[in-house]
Amino acid sequence: MTTHVITGAGSGIGAAVARRLHQRGDALVLLARDDARAEELGAAFPGSRVVVADLRRPELLADVELPERVDSLLLVAGVVDLGPVAELTTEVWQQNLAVNLLAPAELTRLALPALRAARGHVVFVNSGAGLRANAGWSAYAAAKHGLRALGDALRLEERSHGVRVTSVYPGRTATPMQAKIHAQEGREYVPGKWMTPESVATTILTALDLPRDAELTDLSLRPGP
Repeated sequence: MTTHVITGAGSGIGAAVARRLHQRGDALVLLARDDARAEELGAAFPGSRVVVADLRRPELLADVELPERVDSLLLVAGVVDLGPVAELTTEVWQQNLAVNLLAPAELTRLALPALRAARGHVVFVNSGAGLRANAGWSAYAAAKHGLRALGDALRLEERSHGVRVTSVYPGRTATPMQAKIHAQEGREYVPGKWMTPESVATTILTALDLPRDAELTDLSLRPGP
């Protein structure tokens, strides 16, 4: 059975991807930030294995027990804190780097033996901020630029092992994170203006399901006209 390890399955893009994979009968290993979220995920995706893992503490992720074979590692979870460089605290920087960059790097390292065994696929759900940085977005964009570099380096390093690597750069998507961003920007949030999580999930599944003779390396999505 095809096995996927997913972060961020509790809402937004991660939940949309998990639903699609669960509906087609694939095995899911879902990482939850705490016991309450783990209980929610267990109810939402019956038959899946749920593991509590706080991505804010990447140094503790070595305790996560992963399957011997992993067909895909889907790194979707993220946090965002906006503000000018003059006002961002070390704590804000540390949280953005830990969740958006260090935790994906550590989970990838830990999962590589299982990914190699399955000739699997790593998908980094990045952001448009991983391609350019706007005012007020320094901490988040810096982490996402680092995630882009991680994906690029990993792709070259793991090619001989048959591991595919895809970085996805969604623009604004109607998710709880987007609602938080609008609140931080002081703007009204109108979900209908933005892409749905399901549209991004379709892109991710397209990359996963691509025949082995090809690899989608970088995918940018923006809200349609």
